[in-house]
Amino acid sequence: MALIVDKHRPRSLDALTYHDELSDRLRSLAQSGDFPHLLFYGPSGAGKKTRIVATLKELYGPGVEKIKIDARVFQTSSNRKLEFNIVASVYHLEITPSDVGNYDRVVIQDLLKEVAQTQQVDQSARQRFKVVVINEADHLTRDAQAALRRTMEKYSPNLRLILVGESTAGIIAPIRSRCLLVRVARPTVGEVEGVLRGSCEREGWEVREGLVGRVARESGRNLRRALLMLEGVYAQNEKVTDDTPIPPPDWEGLIEQIAQEIMAEHTSARILQVRSKLYDLLTHCIPPTTILKTLTFKLMPLIDDDLKPEVIKWSAFYEHRIKTGTKVIFHLEAFVAKFMRILEMYLMSMDM
Repeated sequence: MALIVDKHRPRSLDALTYHDELSDRLRSLAQSGDFPHLLFYGPSGAGKKTRIVATLKELYGPGVEKIKIDARVFQTSSNRKLEFNIVASVYHLEITPSDVGNYDRVVIQDLLKEVAQTQQVDQSARQRFKVVVINEADHLTRDAQAALRRTMEKYSPNLRLILVGESTAGIIAPIRSRCLLVRVARPTVGEVEGVLRGSCEREGWEVREGLVGRVARESGRNLRRALLMLEGVYAQNEKVTDDTPIPPPDWEGLIEQIAQEIMAEHTSARILQVRSKLYDLLTHCIPPTTILKTLTFKLMPLIDDDLKPEVIKWSAFYEHRIKTGTKVIFHLEAFVAKFMRILEMYLMSMDM
């Protein structure tokens, strides 16, 4: 059974109910003869991927929805084999090169060259070029971005790139300058409420205005999260009212538990206990930066105001380390140990 976040996903630019000016701009780009490379950026849950698929449908027609998943094997210069999944239709490919870590350059070079050197299969296609959607473009290594820049210059007649990321800060200037930047902002609380009401009506659920408003606010205007929270409430309760509690995600509850454990005891044995919970979160595909940010925000109300600037400084430091390093558990553990040290030193100074 499909989740409502997938079942009710808009399939066209006309079906999108917010950012109408952006939809009009994308429609005119798709209908014009000169479609540029695009860089979509904005916070998670704002609707970047939905808008891209709708733009591709405007560009090529309904054929872009007939997708298949291909498993490909790439070989590095050290003869290491990389398995990599590609989502593809006749007209476009969707890849996430950051899945292979520091070997993303190999995927970028080999795959994009292969795509760019092949002609469009469908001779009746509206466009002569293929589109490659690159997810998490802001997490690509510098080598991969340099390879991407060369590909954009060399193969632009046969290939258009749509890059997707949360921020433009991690993308090198030569790539930014070759793309049309498209910022997809979070919807307003009112717009989120409108989407939630529409989903309730389609599912035949009784619309509870108080509940819809609370979900829109507590989701932080993240539309994906809001829809999952709403479905969770209706799935877990036979009778839903305006005051029905909204259950937090399991992973958020676990991070809350970690924060309480860190505050209760500052020992190496406690760090080992926390490590197992951090591993649990990582194995359930919770991004390490999300773990670190959520843990920081859970710790903030538990400490004195004097400590907050120091803790936030070290949280930002280890977030940067996570993005530049390879073994994320080291940096998450290091933040926990650093926090314990800061708190212990503060408590000792208060006793003196």
